[in-house]
Amino acid sequence: MRIWFLYPAEIFNYRKNMTIFFKEQNGKFFQGYFDLLGTSIHDVDESALIEFAKLAQRRKSKIVIAGNGGSAAMASHVAVDFTKAAGIRAINFNEADLITCFANDYGYENWIAKAIEAYGDPGDLVILISSSGRSPNIINAARYAKQYGFALVTLSGFDSDNPLRKSGDINLWVDSKSYNIVEMTHHIWLLSVVDYIIAEANK
Repeated sequence: MRIWFLYPAEIFNYRKNMTIFFKEQNGKFFQGYFDLLGTSIHDVDESALIEFAKLAQRRKSKIVIAGNGGSAAMASHVAVDFTKAAGIRAINFNEADLITCFANDYGYENWIAKAIEAYGDPGDLVILISSSGRSPNIINAARYAKQYGFALVTLSGFDSDNPLRKSGDINLWVDSKSYNIVEMTHHIWLLSVVDYIIAEANK
């Protein structure tokens, strides 16, 4: 399958490549799009997801999940599902007062690391999400998590050599440069881990 959405971050190139993709689908945009998404979702090592689930289950404390933009919204959803459905306490850092306070005092590139410092406990699992794998606040949070002994799962996309992909105990990577494909794949993978934990607990 031809790889699509090979665009840099600029929205102009994103729209340009989306237009090219649309034209080459010969009137079947959604079929092509969903095929691409399906390929992306299935392109994962299942053993890594199982290890992720085991890591989440054996934590002595809680799960801390963070991201930017759409990844932050995803963190909110997944944190609730880990807590309510899987019975594993999970938090995220999406409160406006927290973000603006920590970003103002420590710099936007450091606020997530500082939030982990403030709210993290020994034994926590940290999950960090970045489509590009290059967001400075996520990279600095990963460094902090590893320096202070937190278990770390990362989710990234875009370039295969992005720095976040090298940071975690488990690193899940999406082979795409489309924000939406990467984010939706991350979301499905995360929720599949939640459902795996539920299924394991009730088998």
